[in-house]
Amino acid sequence: MLYLAILVVFIIAIIYWLYAALIKKRNRALEALSGIDVQLKKRHDLLPNILTIAKKFMEHEKELLTRVTELRNLAGRDYNPANPEEVGKHLEAGKGFQSAMMQLFAVAENYPDLKSHQNMIQAQQAYEEVEGHISAARRFYNSSVTDLNDAVQIFPSSVIASHLNIRSMPYFEMDEAEKKPVNAAEFL
Repeated sequence: MLYLAILVVFIIAIIYWLYAALIKKRNRALEALSGIDVQLKKRHDLLPNILTIAKKFMEHEKELLTRVTELRNLAGRDYNPANPEEVGKHLEAGKGFQSAMMQLFAVAENYPDLKSHQNMIQAQQAYEEVEGHISAARRFYNSSVTDLNDAVQIFPSSVIASHLNIRSMPYFEMDEAEKKPVNAAEFL
């Protein structure tokens, strides 16, 4: 009888340990996602300054400036971090915005007055710093998601995860176009 009681306590302890580990991994992934959002908010808040400076010099680039603003709004929308589908859409919107900003800075290179304007230089430096922070936050997110997804998909924690409705989260992945090698001749 004592052995049976010890066995039951042992099984309960293992189940609790698995439960606690799953919750910690889910919370770490959500924290990492929040870290990305903090950096995206910085970028989101920096954009009006960049666009204001750029508008002075790039009047005939109105379509690009409008597109950047629209993508900023799309990337800044609220989403449910517990819903993997919404997280995926949020990450995609952020990539689209990042791509548009890269295009804006590439077009800005064609405007010597804009390119050398001190406020634009400072704004670009701040933007690049924020992009570095976003990149680091995305790496942390992907690491946390790996831990969570492993726990959600590997037995025996997968059984507990399914009962708690803890699901795998999507990874942040680069677009295929961004994976291609850069041809420097295109920029000369």
